[in-house]
Amino acid sequence: AVKAVLAGEPVATPATTATPFPLTLTPGAVTPLPGATVTTTPSTSTSNICTDPQVTALIDSFKKAVLTSDGMLMSSLISPTRQMDVAFLRAGTVMTYTPEHAKFFFETTFEVDWGTAPGSGEPVKGSFHEVVVPELVKAFNQPYTLHCNELKHGGATYELEWPYEGEFYSVYFPGTEANGNLDWHTWVLGIEYVDGKPYIYALMRFFWEP
Repeated sequence: AVKAVLAGEPVATPATTATPFPLTLTPGAVTPLPGATVTTTPSTSTSNICTDPQVTALIDSFKKAVLTSDGMLMSSLISPTRQMDVAFLRAGTVMTYTPEHAKFFFETTFEVDWGTAPGSGEPVKGSFHEVVVPELVKAFNQPYTLHCNELKHGGATYELEWPYEGEFYSVYFPGTEANGNLDWHTWVLGIEYVDGKPYIYALMRFFWEP
């Protein structure tokens, strides 16, 4: 896997033929934060994301930002301390975005190599709004359920793991009977508090793999 770290700041206005922000890709293993343990149980926290209405409002705002391509709203949801890691494929590239970069999520032309598609072995390449956004839109336009600190899934050929220390929510679609429910998918949002307010620090996608 590759850890991709954003460098520099975006320009004031999006470029028409180039990406609004520079990125530097640094090869290396994707590792959890220091002291991280893989767990599906809640971590010790002064606030409980499972009962905090601020968190459900955060997820609703994330959904709105995705469905309306609102970069400014998206920017306000990303952790100002940890930023936000995005993994489109569980064993693929992890992109780390700042709140400032998120303003350009829906217009940047920078092409990312997100990794290799399971089954076909084909590389998955494209900008954030070309690759990630359509799958998020599909997820939020289907009947889904929210699961606090649980990696909810519809059956997998691999073990689902959350490689961070901290709490999270699963946005889970169970799939369709016509497809044997093999079209299930789960988006996981890592959530942390900064000055008493919840933010998103990670976004990962899980789905059935052959």
